[in-house]
Amino acid sequence: MYIINKDSNKLVKIEKRTFKSLGLDERHNLQEWIAKEPSSLGEELLIIQKEFDGFADTRERLDLLAIDKNGNLVIIENKLDDSGRDVTWQAIKYASYCSGLSKGDVIEIYQRYLNDQNLHESTADNLSDFFDNRDLKDVDINVGNGQRIFFVAANFRKEVTSSVMWLLNSGLKMKCFKVTPYEYGGKVLLDFDQIIPVKDAEDYTISIAKKTQDENKSGEEKQARFSVRQEFWGEFIEYNKSTNALFSINAPTTDNWIGRAVKGSNGMNCNVIVNYDNCRAEIYINTGDRDKNKRIFDYLFKNKDAIELQFGEQLTWQRLDNKITSRIRIDRDWSYTDVDQRQQVIEFLTSSANKLMEIFTPYSIKYNHCCPEKLLP
Repeated sequence: MYIINKDSNKLVKIEKRTFKSLGLDERHNLQEWIAKEPSSLGEELLIIQKEFDGFADTRERLDLLAIDKNGNLVIIENKLDDSGRDVTWQAIKYASYCSGLSKGDVIEIYQRYLNDQNLHESTADNLSDFFDNRDLKDVDINVGNGQRIFFVAANFRKEVTSSVMWLLNSGLKMKCFKVTPYEYGGKVLLDFDQIIPVKDAEDYTISIAKKTQDENKSGEEKQARFSVRQEFWGEFIEYNKSTNALFSINAPTTDNWIGRAVKGSNGMNCNVIVNYDNCRAEIYINTGDRDKNKRIFDYLFKNKDAIELQFGEQLTWQRLDNKITSRIRIDRDWSYTDVDQRQQVIEFLTSSANKLMEIFTPYSIKYNHCCPEKLLP
């Protein structure tokens, strides 16, 4: 690896190091780095447990357990300067153990992880956020044999790469990441390189098999839920039309949320969300830039008292430091599927969304005009 010296117009070689020479170890360093920044492995992952050992009749433990955007469990095995000979067999055992975990088991494992990390966050909210605001009842988690295995090491032995390539061709979902530390100017740099399958050829070298599952009952239940939800949004939008409210121009959907952009903003939405046991209206902040989202949230939070006074009640302010997005929300424990509560849900969401849009629009416009990016730390 090289850096460019613009003054001399030359390449300057950066010294390649080993983890051992830098005094770094697998558990306290490499594992923690990946747990805190799982996107270093090239995709969006949600870490749900570290050093997981919840397997019956065995004391074995895997390094990191994650979930991908398709609801598949991802077993992540980390080795420092050498992969060792037995890492493939070890990971396959872990994957087989994990294949028996139900959706409820996975959610419970993630809740324990949040508790262990002293993260006072909602498991349901975090998972819903990760799955793009989908209702958890609509998300398939760890269905069939869709488990994936990621290996991370500075060097891979031939017996490991050979067996991984053979297993890939047999339909197992595996990846190998070569991780290399460098040192320059007193700083340590880390390079993640996906070596198997080769990144640019991944779509051609992996045949993603369809997960086997009992789809009849699940499909019927989903269709029924989607039908009820679409019916609800139809009634909600008709009510908005009759009252000249915010969502009068939206179309019914089978999703559990609909939204409108906040005027004058770039990345702020006013959303309404319905789940089976609750509903909410929210200001959702997502410019695509984590730091900018937090600056916008902090700017709004400085005006919390004035905003809540204008709204008429307290709001829930979620900066969500461990996530890219932030939100400000108002909730009710009412279900849109309950016929007796449906009108109540419609009126609450309509009124709350209208007020949120009215209150936050001037702040959004003022934020953009005042360029607080330069003013806020």
